[in-house]
Amino acid sequence: MPHRWTHGPDRRHEVVLWPHRSLPRRGFAAIILMAFLLATVPLYGLLGTVVLWGLLPFMLVVVGGLWWALEHTYKTAEMRETLTITPDLTRLVHQPVKGKVLTWECNTYWTRAHSHATGGPVEFYLTLTGSGREVELGRFLTEKERKVLFGELQSTLREMRDS
Repeated sequence: MPHRWTHGPDRRHEVVLWPHRSLPRRGFAAIILMAFLLATVPLYGLLGTVVLWGLLPFMLVVVGGLWWALEHTYKTAEMRETLTITPDLTRLVHQPVKGKVLTWECNTYWTRAHSHATGGPVEFYLTLTGSGREVELGRFLTEKERKVLFGELQSTLREMRDS
């Protein structure tokens, strides 16, 4: 599951969220090799002809495009969200792949977690409200992961408010 809770000293709870990586680097290399080998199969019949040299660049462009697309997904998976909850302060830090780091803070007593089943950009859209603002949380997680996170978040916030 692409989130991990840590419980530190002085009742500090922290959860780090990241996008799921279903294809490890070793699988990436295997996919590129397989695509290259399968793309060359139709070219075997053209060995020794001029047509081979006409089709070869297109095959290389396809394999290069696949490599670029998969590499792009690895870059976008470098995004992180860190939510730190203490009895006094709740802080959300969003670290995008490009651009500046975004931070939101609120007194934990006034922080509320909401799950919007419909109407958001994704199903069961998670938001945190407080300090006059509403911020999204874990948009890149799957629906099941957001539901689990929402339950954990509700119980942690309730525990902090009750203390």
